[in-house]
Amino acid sequence: MENVDSLVKRALELKQQGMSEHEIGRELHVSENTVVWLITRRVKGEKPPIDVKIGWRSMGVSATRIGYLACIMADIITEEAALRKLEPDTVVGVAINGIPIATMISEELGLDLAIYRPIVSGEAGTISSNFANVKGKQIIIVDDVTGTGETMKAAMRDMRNSGAKPVLALVIVNKTDNIEIDGVPLRSLIRARPIS
Repeated sequence: MENVDSLVKRALELKQQGMSEHEIGRELHVSENTVVWLITRRVKGEKPPIDVKIGWRSMGVSATRIGYLACIMADIITEEAALRKLEPDTVVGVAINGIPIATMISEELGLDLAIYRPIVSGEAGTISSNFANVKGKQIIIVDDVTGTGETMKAAMRDMRNSGAKPVLALVIVNKTDNIEIDGVPLRSLIRARPIS
């Protein structure tokens, strides 16, 4: 399988560069379990975990296409805001793939923009001081894909610890059954789940 072999090669390259399994998973759009399998599969000979690799490069290479994507997501935010009587102040882009989308959503809706960088080692992630402060704000957290939901949970925890109130999470692809994370509605453009 050429695709699996190329994933194995890329996962090994990223591991040699010092990335953690979590970071590799975010880069390759697969779960940490899949990353572990990709790195060790030839040794263990185990079957791969059930997962779906998400690639959205055909959109990501074009600012115009990201803009169209952001317009769709902004429409979903507008719908959710009306339905749930939300008054969001700030769009938070999760580094790295959520940033361009969140930037264009914030422009489309006229909301502030904040940038969040997750930290994997169990410590708190960071909010970039070059962008909006989230303290006292109702925020929408934007990322590209949610797999296990751990990155989104960490973002919500860190935002709450910074004094923000997450009111909506929004992704391009949701690879889970979740319609909420930590009590916050989760919306996506696409749900990708294996049927067993």
